Amino acid sequence: MNRCDEIKANVKMEERYAGISLTFNNKPELRVEIEEAITKITKKTKMSPLIFDSSRDRTEAIQALYVEFNDDVQRDSGAFFELLLRELKIDKCVNDVIRK
Repeated sequence: MNRCDEIKANVKMEERYAGISLTFNNKPELRVEIEEAITKITKKTKMSPLIFDSSRDRTEAIQALYVEFNDDVQRDSGAFFELLLRELKIDKCVNDVIRK
């Protein structure tokens, strides 16, 4: 099974800003896995990203969690995103910014 079919990752980086969206079908187990991975990487890196949830009541067919860093002068978020994607076993982003 291709993991990228289950969870679509999209990274966006601009000057002093970085974000990754993780879009998935309404499967509670996927949501739990993503939330646990975010928590694990947050503790591991001691970084404090902003987390946004696109779902109002978690019943939408397509849901997304968005992890964002503002004022990311040092570009530390890249390491956070790489660890998160590895944890979720995602090897390719929608916009192909991950390098192997």
